[in-house]
Order: sequence, then structure tokens, then C-alpha cells
Amino acid sequence: MTSKLYIGNLSYNTTEDLLADYFSQAGNIVNATIIIDRDSGRSKGFGFVEFSNEEEAQKAIEMFHEQEFEGRNLIVNEAIPRKPREFKSRDNYKRNDWKKDSRKKKERERY
Repeated sequence: MTSKLYIGNLSYNTTEDLLADYFSQAGNIVNATIIIDRDSGRSKGFGFVEFSNEEEAQKAIEMFHEQEFEGRNLIVNEAIPRKPREFKSRDNYKRNDWKKDSRKKKERERY
């Protein structure tokens, strides 16, 4: 098990400080992060809390999973590492895609 936890179903008004204070009941918090939508600047309703060791993280799951926090029942699970994204280069375009791109370029040049 890892010491990083996924915290879901958070209120959109929850702050990182409030989240860290709440989860500090289970142990020493290394980091608390709430994921923010880059377009709107609002919380996406989930975040991550990292503990100093796995035992504290397990205790937090037992204490807080499906417990009410700011009017919502939390989902607390072990965080799953993010899969690396594939990079697609322009060399991978099919012949038809290249034609579409050149048409778009010509349209842009007209203006």
C-alpha cells in the first residue's frame, strides 16, 4: 500500500488547509492537494492526501471512508499512480490528416 490517498466527493468549497486539518486526525500529513479545473478555476471535487507512512494512511481510510465532511460523504481510497500519456508527433499523421492540415493553413492565410 502507498501512503498517498485519493479523496473523492469533496465539497467545491473545501480548501487544502481544511482538508489537511481534517485528515491530520489520522496522522502526520506530508501534503494535501485539491485538484482545480484549469479553465474555471474551481475545484473538481477530489484531491489527494499524503501521509508520512502507510499505517497512518490505512488508519485514515478506516476513519474517513464514507464519513460526512462538509455535507458530503467522502470516498477515501488508496491513490492509483497516473499512467504516462502517449506523445503523438506530427510524423504519425496519416496522409488524409496532412491534407486537412494544409487546407486549414491555407484558410488561415487568406485572412
